[in-house]
Amino acid sequence: MWGIRPNSFIAHAQAGVTSNRVLWKMKGLLLAGGHGTRLRPLTYTGNKHMLPIANKPMLMYGFDQLRASGMKEVGVVLGPIQEGIVDALGDGGKFGVRITYIDQPEPKGIAHAVLISRDFLGSDPFVVHLGDNLLKESIPSLAQEFRKSDSDATVLVSRVKDPGRFGVVQISEGKIVKLVEKPKEYVSDLALAGVYFFRQRIFDTIERLRPSWRNELEITEAIQNLLAEGGKIAYHEITGWWKDTGRPEDILEANQLVLSDLKSSVKGNVEDGVAVGGNVELGEGSVVRQGAALRGPVVIGEHSEIGKGAYIGPYTSIGSKVKIFGAEIENSIVLDGAAIDCRERIVDSIIGKDSKILSNGNHRPSGRRFVVGESTFVSL
Repeated sequence: MWGIRPNSFIAHAQAGVTSNRVLWKMKGLLLAGGHGTRLRPLTYTGNKHMLPIANKPMLMYGFDQLRASGMKEVGVVLGPIQEGIVDALGDGGKFGVRITYIDQPEPKGIAHAVLISRDFLGSDPFVVHLGDNLLKESIPSLAQEFRKSDSDATVLVSRVKDPGRFGVVQISEGKIVKLVEKPKEYVSDLALAGVYFFRQRIFDTIERLRPSWRNELEITEAIQNLLAEGGKIAYHEITGWWKDTGRPEDILEANQLVLSDLKSSVKGNVEDGVAVGGNVELGEGSVVRQGAALRGPVVIGEHSEIGKGAYIGPYTSIGSKVKIFGAEIENSIVLDGAAIDCRERIVDSIIGKDSKILSNGNHRPSGRRFVVGESTFVSL
C-alpha cells in the first residue's frame, strides 16, 4: 500500500570516489524532499533546500557536515521538486564522495525516507540529516561517539520556546523515557533537532508503523517504539544554535546566525568614498560605488553592483549579478539576478531570483517587508 520497496534510484554515482583509507564505515542520508509549502511563493519555482543562507544553499550545510564526518557514501532523498540539487551535487566526485539519489515522490515522512533508503544504507550505521536544518555543532565528533557506543539510536535535541511545532523528548535521570510528535499539551521543551544516528534495528521498527494523521510515517513514533521494545536510545543536547528553516522568518534568523561568524574578504572593488563598518565579504567582479555604505556583517556575491546612495546591512546577504541603487536593505536576503532601484527602506525580506523592485518616490518610509518569488516585478 505504501510502495516502500524497492528503492527508486534516480541516479547512482559511480565516479569520483577518493581512495583515502577510512578506519570505519558510516553512511549519510540527506533528506531534500517535501513541497516547502510554508515557504511559498519562494518554492513555487524551486526546491526549498536550495534557498541560500549567507549565499550558500541551505542543503550544503548538512552535506558539508556529512563530508566532514568522513563519510564517503551519501544518499540524497529527493522529493517532487528537484530543481538545482543534482546540478549542485552531481555524482559527488568533486566533493570526494559517492552520491546515490533516492526518489520520494510524495512527502510520506522522515521514517518513510529512511525505509526506502534501506538498500543503499545496507548493514552500515548511518546518520540522517534533514536538508533544511542548520546547526552549529560537531557532527563529526558525534559520529565517532555513536560508532563507539552500543546505542541503537542517538538523537540530537535542542531547547525551544514552541515545542508544539516539533517532535520532543522527555528526559528522566539522564535517559529518554518518552518521545511525542507535536504534542498538544506540554511534555518537554527538548525538540528533536533534525539529526539522527541509527543502526539497522530501526528498519524493522519502521516497517511496523502505520501512517499518522498527516499520512506520514513518523520518525518520532519509530524511535518511541524502538525504546518501548528495549532499544537503547541516547541523546545529545545541542550547545550551539539550531534552526529548522521551515518559514521565511526562520531563514532570515538562520542567515543572521551564520553571518555572525563571517570573516571579512574583499575580492571585488570598493571605490573611494564608501562607508564600510563591520565584516564584509565581497565576491569577485562585484563593485561598491562611491556614496554607498556597507554595515556588516554583509556578504555580496560575484558580479554584483551596489550603487550610490545604497545602504546595505547589517545581517544581509546579496547574491550574484544583483544590482541595488538607492535602497536601504537590512536583515534581508536578495537572491541572484535581482534588481532593486528605489528610495525605500527594505527590512526583514527575502527577494527572489531575477526579481525587480522599482520606484520613483522620493520618500523613505519606516520600512517595507517582502517575500518575493522568482522573476517577480514590484512597482512602488
